[in-house]
Amino acid sequence: MLSLKVEGMTCGHCVKTVTKAVQTVAPAAEVIVDLPTGMVTVEGDDRRDVVAAAIEGFGYKVAA
Repeated sequence: MLSLKVEGMTCGHCVKTVTKAVQTVAPAAEVIVDLPTGMVTVEGDDRRDVVAAAIEGFGYKVAA
């Protein structure tokens, strides 16, 4: 399981976009987005660098 703090998510569209970003590199992963806290949990893929790069490629910032 991988947990990431993602900055810039503000609405349901952001949740869908971040989920899509993760699933572009990890199609079978389960993505759980907690919008109020900005936490994204990915179950099924623990490649932090790959997943973070995908999310950032869609315009969001992943905290270190």
